[in-house]
Amino acid sequence: MTHSPRDPSDVPPPPRAGPFVLVGLGIAGLLAWGGYGQWQQRAAATETQRRIDTHVPRLRTATVDRADKPMEITLPGQTDAFARAALYARATGYIAERRVDIGSRVRKGDILLRIAAPDLDQQLAQAEAQVGQLEAQLLQARAMVDQAKANVGLANVTNSRTSTLAGQGWASKQNADNSQASVLSQTATLASAQAGVKVAEANIKAQTATVDRLKALTGFKDIVAPFDGVITTRGVDVGDLVHADGTGTALLAMDRDDVLRVSVNVPQSAAGGIREGLDAAVRVPQMPNRVFSGKVERSSVALLLSSRTLTTQVDVPNADLTLRAGLYVSVTFKVPRTQSVAVIPAEAMVFNQRGTQVAIAGDDGQARWRNVHVQRDLGTVLEIDRGLEGGEQIVLSPPADLRDGQRIERQVPKTDDKPVTAAAR
Repeated sequence: MTHSPRDPSDVPPPPRAGPFVLVGLGIAGLLAWGGYGQWQQRAAATETQRRIDTHVPRLRTATVDRADKPMEITLPGQTDAFARAALYARATGYIAERRVDIGSRVRKGDILLRIAAPDLDQQLAQAEAQVGQLEAQLLQARAMVDQAKANVGLANVTNSRTSTLAGQGWASKQNADNSQASVLSQTATLASAQAGVKVAEANIKAQTATVDRLKALTGFKDIVAPFDGVITTRGVDVGDLVHADGTGTALLAMDRDDVLRVSVNVPQSAAGGIREGLDAAVRVPQMPNRVFSGKVERSSVALLLSSRTLTTQVDVPNADLTLRAGLYVSVTFKVPRTQSVAVIPAEAMVFNQRGTQVAIAGDDGQARWRNVHVQRDLGTVLEIDRGLEGGEQIVLSPPADLRDGQRIERQVPKTDDKPVTAAAR
């Protein structure tokens, strides 16, 4: 197969260089623009970092105070009656008279209820009659003693006469022996009679004790007030049958409220300062304008294991009977401190992964972070027992980007600044 020679006019001309030049210039321009943008970003970042490094923030500061005065602590509590009594029946019978009701004010010794106990009355009458019977037996026994003494005297005289006659031969030896035996027999009879007197006296004592017991029980027919106070519960009415077994519902219950006990659970942190005689201020939410004064009178000494609190009782005089048992109250103590603590505003504290910290404004114009331990959080202020000595300058509301050793400028705080809660870092 043969090919015919190609015509030179059929060969296409080579491509022009203009399009390639334009594309190359465009790519070069894009690269230059991108490089310029990168340079601008780096320059801006460098400038920003330089400004951050050279920026000196103006921050508010405060001086750390040192507190060594008594610690004021307010705790919830409740009022209880100073004394409380539940009155039960000691005599079986029925309620014959009721003189009081709930809310009645009574004085010590006042008769509250009367119990009719006819069975008890009959038992007392029978016991008293038996005492009379035993007293008659005692008289009889004493008469027998007198008779026995006379018989002993007669036997002695007879024995003396018979012994004399027997010695002279005028009486037989048998008669003398019989007279001596009669003396011994009468002496034994006298001893028996005297023992009978003692038995009769012992029986009288026993029966008299029974009479006294029944009289004491009849005295319980009157239910009397054990102290001055108010009746709080009534469980019976006229005609109700009551038993002297001490079980079931109490007849009456009463409280003494001229002095009230306020029970408070003091936390372990303040329990060491609770002492007998410590002053306490008691406030009732419903009486905001009144403060009732009291004193610590007793405590449990040992703390409750379940709550680590000390059960404390404050006695509050209540002569005007304004307070009532069962009220919810708040009790304020001024507990002496075992050691002084530093006091700082709550807004100076931050919480982060390193714990609780404050920023100290040093005299060299640099801020230094310091770890502290909070003993008590009082809301707007904190008590610090470790980490601060007092007198340091601390930064208020420190910014989140504040670095350790960064230079700062102190700003004089305004007098109308209000404290805020602790900052979260």
